[in-house]
Amino acid sequence: MQIIEMKAIRSIYYTHKRFLLRNPTRLSVSLSFLSRHFHSSNARLALNSPETDGTHETHRVWTAFEPLTGELYTSSSSRESSNQYDESGSEDGANADFETEGTYGKAKSANLSDGEKAQKGFSDFNNRSRYSSNENADEMSRKKAFSGNELVFGDIVGNKKKGKGKVRWVCEYCGYSDGQWWGVCRSCDNSGTMRRFSEVETKNRGLEFSETVVRSWLPKDAGDVEPVRLVDVTRGIKKMDYRIPLSGPFGNEVARVLGGGLVPGSLVLIGGDPGVGKSTLLLQVAALIAEGHGLGQPACVVYVSGEESVEQISSRADRMKIGANELYLYSGTDIEDILVKIRPRSPRAVVVDSIQTVYLKEVIGSAGGLSQVRECTSALLRFAKKTNIPVLLAGHVTKTGEIAGPRVLEHIVDAVLYLEGEKCSSHRLLRPVKNRFGSTDELGVFEMSQLGLQAVSNPSEMFLSDQNSDSEFLAGLAVAVIMDGSRAFLIEIQALCVSSSTVSRHVNGIQASRADMIISVLAKQAGLKIQENAVFLNVVSGVSLTETAGDLAVAASICSSFLEFPIPSGVAFIGEIGLGGELRMVSRMDKRVSTVAKLGYKKCIVPMIAEKSLATLDFGKMEIIGCKDLKGVINTVFTKY
Repeated sequence: MQIIEMKAIRSIYYTHKRFLLRNPTRLSVSLSFLSRHFHSSNARLALNSPETDGTHETHRVWTAFEPLTGELYTSSSSRESSNQYDESGSEDGANADFETEGTYGKAKSANLSDGEKAQKGFSDFNNRSRYSSNENADEMSRKKAFSGNELVFGDIVGNKKKGKGKVRWVCEYCGYSDGQWWGVCRSCDNSGTMRRFSEVETKNRGLEFSETVVRSWLPKDAGDVEPVRLVDVTRGIKKMDYRIPLSGPFGNEVARVLGGGLVPGSLVLIGGDPGVGKSTLLLQVAALIAEGHGLGQPACVVYVSGEESVEQISSRADRMKIGANELYLYSGTDIEDILVKIRPRSPRAVVVDSIQTVYLKEVIGSAGGLSQVRECTSALLRFAKKTNIPVLLAGHVTKTGEIAGPRVLEHIVDAVLYLEGEKCSSHRLLRPVKNRFGSTDELGVFEMSQLGLQAVSNPSEMFLSDQNSDSEFLAGLAVAVIMDGSRAFLIEIQALCVSSSTVSRHVNGIQASRADMIISVLAKQAGLKIQENAVFLNVVSGVSLTETAGDLAVAASICSSFLEFPIPSGVAFIGEIGLGGELRMVSRMDKRVSTVAKLGYKKCIVPMIAEKSLATLDFGKMEIIGCKDLKGVINTVFTKY
């Protein structure tokens, strides 16, 4: 029997050697192929291992590894046990038919030599390997067992992970990466240094991760939540606990925009142009909460910055004279790290500056990308709602003035505030665009100074220029009252009529079509012959006049310059002009007139219908004069005085 086994080994050895020579691409496979990838359950050779199942047939089983596909192939064949060995002691495989039957075909050979038969078997093996690469993976995984002559395909341990991924070529000398192979590195010009790497994309687990992190803040039975009656929700809660108060002139101005204070568990997004003062505003709000003037005692607040180091933030706080002991600074961009580090502090509020710099490691994409911004905001929202800790975010804006990132970002947060301001002006306006806990008609007015943002004590006169003239009359100057949110502002409108000029008309801060209409109505309905004159209109302080309440002030300034009759100081104009020259009512007339009265104006020109509605209100010593049309305004202002 030993002679038969030696013949079988010799036959397979020489056949495998010829197989390697005919397939030079597989020369990297060592000759240990036989000892490593042919196996049997007993001491006999796998190719010659008979297993009897009690019948007259024996089953031969062998398993081989295909290096190109990385799979194991297991095959079995059956023959009668009486033909297993012949009388001369030669192997059955040398004299009997070599028969292999599988899924993709059947190969038979008869009366062949040992080497030819073995070579035929390797050829069939290669054909199966080529076909198996196109077989459905699910169909392959279902073939767990074999019977008779069926082939079984299986994945070998250590096979490459299946999934989508990108291939990158990275230079091992300088680290340059490229999407394709060039032979030489395009950065350092070294050849043979490009190595192939595969980037396998991972599943986006941002929601799962954020839930896991936030869950560590909650008690163990937090998942057992049941519906609660409305009266039980507010029972035992003081009304003052609904808001975190912000004290002082600055705090009152911010609280006005937020609807009365900062709501616990809310997510507030503050946007604005670079350099407008978002970080300054957030640092001042954090200092107010940390000092705890409205709460009676200091409270911990964590200020997280992904753009500045703690030394830079401390330098800015020192310049602004901020010295709150419970204000903690942290510089980081990893959301997981941020939530883990602030957990031991149990802060009253958290500030993140900015949302475009933080990221989640489990989310694909770089910081500031659409997916990162959306998932980070969602994670912070769940953190705020489940821990009742308010979170304030700073957000950059695009060239069009909108918050950078996906539009859904503004739908996720509870409040969106925009900090606006011109580069040539020190004034800043904090305007709410969305507020789930208050009105969006409020407006905060600040002035940027060396100590940070300061609340403007009298915003109504911030757009009024200083009248340094010796006379109390200024020709071509009229005061209009406009509304921005719930705030009333007084602005100055200047007009200049020139009889000879190369430019027929020029306006600044007023809609050109609106100015043309007012000039045409003055010429047609008031009888002023101003068609031959060049008219220049300007709004002081660079403000844009967009509402129709300033029509009467524009017409009064043009009449003053054309008639060369100055309008007395202390007179304001409120009203809309129709095409027939009539004066029309505008909204919030009582609010506008009340603001004029607080600033000490003597007279206010309004439409006739508004005079009747304002007669019941007390405006002090200010006189309200009602006019029906433009002719009445001219007779009242330019002839009575």
